[in-house]
Amino acid sequence: MITLTQLEYIVAVDTFRHFGRAAEHCFITQPTLSMQIKKLEEDLEVVIFDRSKQPLIPTDVGKRIIEQSRIILQETEKVNNIVKDHKNLISGELKIGIIPTLAPYLLPLFIGNYKRKYPNITLKVEELTTENIVDRLNKDLLDVGILVTPLKEDRISERPIFYEEMMLYAHHDHPLHDKEEVRVKDISGPDIWLLSDGHCFRHQVINLCSFKGAANDELPFHFEAGSLETLMNIIDKEGGITLIPELASVGMSTERSLHVRAFDDMTPLREVSLVYSRHFAKNKLIDLLWKEIVNAMPQSLLNKDRGTIVDWK
Repeated sequence: MITLTQLEYIVAVDTFRHFGRAAEHCFITQPTLSMQIKKLEEDLEVVIFDRSKQPLIPTDVGKRIIEQSRIILQETEKVNNIVKDHKNLISGELKIGIIPTLAPYLLPLFIGNYKRKYPNITLKVEELTTENIVDRLNKDLLDVGILVTPLKEDRISERPIFYEEMMLYAHHDHPLHDKEEVRVKDISGPDIWLLSDGHCFRHQVINLCSFKGAANDELPFHFEAGSLETLMNIIDKEGGITLIPELASVGMSTERSLHVRAFDDMTPLREVSLVYSRHFAKNKLIDLLWKEIVNAMPQSLLNKDRGTIVDWK
């Protein structure tokens, strides 16, 4: 007879692709985990994992069994959440992944209030790239991601929260700093600093200005940053331009805010959403998180129709 515990074990092994790490995650010994999985394979008369490969991988039938196991475990968790909702209990653990171009600007706006309102929710927040967030959602290592959409991922649900403007940040000696009207086409040049590959905001900038990866001949050196703050600090010293999301301009010093310009010919936007597995079980916690972020946003950022959403994929 198949047990939920056995399903938890095969999902853990698939997630970590290592019996030892899976056993640690499940708080059991490796022999116990191996024995239970072997028993499941014998009962089903199939091989779930190809142990001849390193790292080990599931067999074709194993992949199907593991995928269904994830759904079963998530649906089982929904039963517990139904009981909690019935008893009006707001508790549990929420593992959140957030992209680096949002984390330093968005988290301070809502995370403290969320925790104070719901002290029985244990929050675990990690700064990750979009690719890593999606991967961890699919492996049930995260409950929810806060990132830029649309993702266009079949197994991921998206719930838009707000829409922030993409704005120009220019050195005080750059021609665009004091230009009467700044148009999107003006930024398609060799003196634009970019985030490193893997950041969705980099791809949005490239899509917006049709920047084709030409050599940065007018920059003092070639550099791709991992954070917007690094880019702005370099521009302050070395010159050039970059684009920043609207939240990055909130709370700026008066001196630094003088370097920020909006475009005159369009209002490019990035859509920020909560994303989670389609079989996500912690709906109540997601609803509360969504509401807390919405309440922390300026009203203008909730208006999708104030500009044009720029895709990044």
